[in-house]
Amino acid sequence: MLIGPIIAKPGTSKRNKTGSWRTGKKPIFLQKNCIACKLCYWICPEGCIYGKWENDKLIKNTLNTDYDFCKGCGNCVKICPKKDITMVTEVK
Repeated sequence: MLIGPIIAKPGTSKRNKTGSWRTGKKPIFLQKNCIACKLCYWICPEGCIYGKWENDKLIKNTLNTDYDFCKGCGNCVKICPKKDITMVTEVK
């Protein structure tokens, strides 16, 4: 008998949109005072924060989140030094 990890198919995370598991709140990136510090980008456990890059530098006020994968943890809101991200109750 062979025992090992059980994996349905490799690479399925991009197909499985997990944002439906969100906490009932979602982050809104205001894109007004962003200094492109990337703290929200690095702290996101789902890696669903993205922005526009130019010459290997993140452009200010371009960060946003992919709601197909965001769980609504609020880490990005808590770490933002400019308070440029806010949590709102999600309307379904």
